Amino acid sequence: MTLSSAAKAMWWMVLLRGVLAVILGLIALFAPGIALLGLIVLFGVYAILDGVTAIGAGIRARAVLPHWGWLVAQGVVSVLAGVVALVWPGATALTILVVIGVWAIVMGIAEVAGAFGARRMGATDWGWTLAGGIVGILFGIALLVQPGAGILAFVWLLGTFAVVFGILVIVWAVRLCSLARDVVQDAP
Repeated sequence: MTLSSAAKAMWWMVLLRGVLAVILGLIALFAPGIALLGLIVLFGVYAILDGVTAIGAGIRARAVLPHWGWLVAQGVVSVLAGVVALVWPGATALTILVVIGVWAIVMGIAEVAGAFGARRMGATDWGWTLAGGIVGILFGIALLVQPGAGILAFVWLLGTFAVVFGILVIVWAVRLCSLARDVVQDAP
């Protein structure tokens, strides 16, 4: 499998990750009165779906991307965080803040590592992945440093993070789709 065929095969999975993140973010921003239990369930479902799509994208890209394991690692962390949130929905706000904070930091680190792996391979759009990883790390740190700042602030922070992250991932998906289309058009 070539890099262009990987881009063609996986761009829609990357797009799905971004769309799911934007949807989560918009719900959190425009309906902050949602009960904490609803937010925990929403986060759990999102994290599992995000994880499954990341694992799928990583596995599909394993033949051409030496850093495919970082995508799979992100996916596994997301699925585990989602399962924890769904299995223990009665967890306190502080606990879910810590779970989401750690999840965001680990995902962010995986994104940063993946970005540098893509850069070493000569990818031109690695900066978007790097930006998404940095946003994730900063979001996780903010949650861990100020856990008692209030659930409303958390909901708005989560919403903002999810929208920004989702937009960055959507841009990456569009670039992947464009790359795949350009390669097909340039083929003899």
